[in-house]
Amino acid sequence: METALEVLPVGVRSRRNRKWPDEVKARIVAETLLPGATVNEVARRHGLPANHLSSWRTLARKGRLVLPAPEDPVEFAALMVDPVDETRGGDAGAAVRPEIVAGTVVIRLETGATAERIAAVAHALAARP
Repeated sequence: METALEVLPVGVRSRRNRKWPDEVKARIVAETLLPGATVNEVARRHGLPANHLSSWRTLARKGRLVLPAPEDPVEFAALMVDPVDETRGGDAGAAVRPEIVAGTVVIRLETGATAERIAAVAHALAARP
C-alpha cells in the first residue's frame, strides 16, 4: 500500500497587513494608559506587535492620533509655576493672586482663593466651547 505524505504547516504566521482604523488605534492606545496596563499585555490581547502599539502611542503624544475622552470624570491639568520675579516690585510678604492661563486668556483670581474656587473656575473654563 502506497501512502502520500502531506505536510501541513502549523503555527506559520500569515503575512497579512492589517489596516487599523484610527478610532481603533486610539482606543487600544487609551487602554495602555490605564493604571497597571503594559504595552506588551495590551498588544498581546489585541494580536498585534508591541512595537506597532508603541508607534501608535508616539503618534498620540505628537497629536497625530486623537484619543477618546476618558471615561472617569477626573482629569488633570498641567501646573506651571514661574520662578519668583524680583523685578515686579511689591512686598515679598504680600499675598499672591492665583492666575489661570488658557491660551490667550488669563484669569486672575482673588487673593486667598480656595482650591475649590480655583477648581470651579478651571472646570467652567474647560466646559466652554
